[in-house]
Amino acid sequence: MINAIIFDFGDIFINLDKQATISGLQKLGMKEWNTDFDQLNFSFEVGGISPEDFIGGFQKQLPNASKEEILKAWNAVLADFPFYRLEFLQELSKKYRLFLLSNTDSIHINTFEQKSGVSFYKDFYACFEKVYFSFEMGLRKPDPKIYQTLLDKHNLVPENTLFVDDKKENTDSAATLGIKIWNLQVGKEDVVDLFTKGLL
Repeated sequence: MINAIIFDFGDIFINLDKQATISGLQKLGMKEWNTDFDQLNFSFEVGGISPEDFIGGFQKQLPNASKEEILKAWNAVLADFPFYRLEFLQELSKKYRLFLLSNTDSIHINTFEQKSGVSFYKDFYACFEKVYFSFEMGLRKPDPKIYQTLLDKHNLVPENTLFVDDKKENTDSAATLGIKIWNLQVGKEDVVDLFTKGLL
């Protein structure tokens, strides 16, 4: 019997346009997303480097780009957050213990909060017993430790817990701990389909 649900954030609640960020960076001179960018992103997502160092790392690779241009490209990934998903979440929070677990960085979260406005993001966060961001935890999915942290801190029973994420490596990792999973297919499924999936 599922009594707790852990949700990813990007492409589950807020729509993402990953190509917009890649295109934006290409316009600033990026030839391809390489291992250096990967490492920068990884370090930033676990809070290992400051926003200044993160942007500075991009500037080393894109010497003709200003901080503002890099920030704009980086934030282009954040698209809309449909209101019907918030309403769905608010109903769900009356019946289940809900948690948010997102691989994200401080720049994206600050931008989301600014764009959506205080009342919207407060209503969103209020649906969850606890909100977890990788940059605050020093861990990121699919590291099994991140799921174990939630299980331990909140006394969650894996088989009574559902984890919803669009990335297969993340749901696969959670499944090894006995957590029930829904690997949501972006574009084909929507988080509000939860009840029709027969997962609860």
